[in-house]
Amino acid sequence: MNRERRKTENQMRHGDRGQWTNKTEYILVVAGNIVGLGNVWRFPYLCYKVNTGAFLVPYGLLAVVCGILLFLLESSVGQYTQEGFITSWRKMCPLAQGIVFGQLVISLCFFIYILIEAWALFYLVFSFRSQIPWASCENTWNTAHCVGLQTFNSSHVTANQTNITSAAIEFWERRVLAMSGGIEELGGVRWELALCLLACWVVCYFSIWKGVRSSGKVASFTATFPYVMLMVLLIRGLTLPGAWQGIYYYLYPDLNRLANVKVWIEAGSQIFFSYSLTAGTLNVLGSYNDYNNNCYKDCFWLCLLNGGTSFVAGFVVFSVLGFMAQKQGVTVDTVVESGPGLAFIAYPQATAMMPLPQFWTVCFFLMLILLTVDTHFVIVESFITTVTDLFPKMIRAPVRHEIFVLLICLSSFLIQLTLVTEGGIYVFQLIDFYGSTRVCQNFMAISQCMAVGWIFGADRFFNIIKDMTGQRPSVFFKLCWKYIIPLLSLISFILYLVDYKHLKVHNLYIYPDWAYALGWTMTLSSVLMVPLWAAGQMCLTPGTFRERLSVLCRPAGDPAWQRRKLGEEGTSVELRTSAVTA
Repeated sequence: MNRERRKTENQMRHGDRGQWTNKTEYILVVAGNIVGLGNVWRFPYLCYKVNTGAFLVPYGLLAVVCGILLFLLESSVGQYTQEGFITSWRKMCPLAQGIVFGQLVISLCFFIYILIEAWALFYLVFSFRSQIPWASCENTWNTAHCVGLQTFNSSHVTANQTNITSAAIEFWERRVLAMSGGIEELGGVRWELALCLLACWVVCYFSIWKGVRSSGKVASFTATFPYVMLMVLLIRGLTLPGAWQGIYYYLYPDLNRLANVKVWIEAGSQIFFSYSLTAGTLNVLGSYNDYNNNCYKDCFWLCLLNGGTSFVAGFVVFSVLGFMAQKQGVTVDTVVESGPGLAFIAYPQATAMMPLPQFWTVCFFLMLILLTVDTHFVIVESFITTVTDLFPKMIRAPVRHEIFVLLICLSSFLIQLTLVTEGGIYVFQLIDFYGSTRVCQNFMAISQCMAVGWIFGADRFFNIIKDMTGQRPSVFFKLCWKYIIPLLSLISFILYLVDYKHLKVHNLYIYPDWAYALGWTMTLSSVLMVPLWAAGQMCLTPGTFRERLSVLCRPAGDPAWQRRKLGEEGTSVELRTSAVTA
């Protein structure tokens, strides 16, 4: 096939949609999207939770078997169709279009993670005070049970911690969140947090208001500067007393834990979360690439960058945990209790113990903000791109596009004011727990692999990747797409349902029944999209059952389907390519 002619046709067809100015912009935006909280917060916490070194083994294996392959699949679909995730799957396999409506629901749930950016901004503002407020109990929000940092680190207190709370915990729960008794008591809006949230949405708006033309420029800073901060914190962490105690805990594996299925399941869940799989963002980012971009090579380098960042972030976090353990006279495995506590209790408490605490606190929260910024604006941009591709004439015009982006950001901010109320943390954790659970991730992975590997055809997809990149993937990719990933995802899906436990806050607060019902509604609203859409299309499409199935299982507008076999090379590839992107 004449690649230059194909490239020109794509540019003419999608010229008004926009493309990345250069390859560097694409790499930076994708890197900013996949390198985020999952690397510096969730990955170290899971290592801490399941005994560190034992977690690295399944994480590495599943990254190769699932992560890289699904990353390539989603990126390639977007690059091939040059469309957002709804219209791309409509062209690839109309029967499977429910996948993207499920992904749309998941991406809407991901909007809430801007709240972490708002929390970090709140901490950043307080970091410039001469006295770090979470280091002492001389504040209006402290209780009689509060213990300051110096007292908390004494061996006498650490031996009798049942009736006390640290100043860092009280700052988090009473000053930042002002936590109410439960989700039933939302209380008033925390206006300081609301202003932080507004500032975050303003940054998000101006990052994406011009589409990829603005987001690519913003990522040149937001995707690179966190690495500077990470290196600064790494050097400081490794020079702290007790740091190597934490590093030893991080790297030393308890091989007996590998027999625990939960360790493997947690590793798989982290792969999905950290690589931004099954959320549609990789599809959208790939759609702005040139048709002949080598997404096959990009996939390996970006996944390697993501895994490497997680590994380095582990050294940063565990060196600090080792330092805290030595200061408090406890073992490393008793320093931190929960995921949010790692970012907003343990690390701020650790920086307050260091010389020049304001400097190290600013470095940490500035890094956390920038890591969240690019991940969040990519999620919002993916949603906007997908809706725009559905109504290009209505939204894509220059002024209309900016207004549409403004409406999305403004409405999201107003809705999320519930998250900055006194009971907002309960709402946040409910959406976080049910909006994108392993049920959603695994079900979407199974659906995508079935649609590409079995309905569209793995051989056909291989031909497309070869036509775009000049490289044909290994047979291993086909085996994983057709058999291994669906099987592993199905096992994880079943085990989640068997081992399901209701969400609790601090293992004490139990949500009311209506909240659990709302949570499962969020989960099922994405999962059920796939079978409901398929059933609806089968009912609405004319013809016999076999004719309807034949029409819906072939790429939209492909007149050569009946005359061509999926595995043919040469001119048949050109016919199929032209048909699917028509």
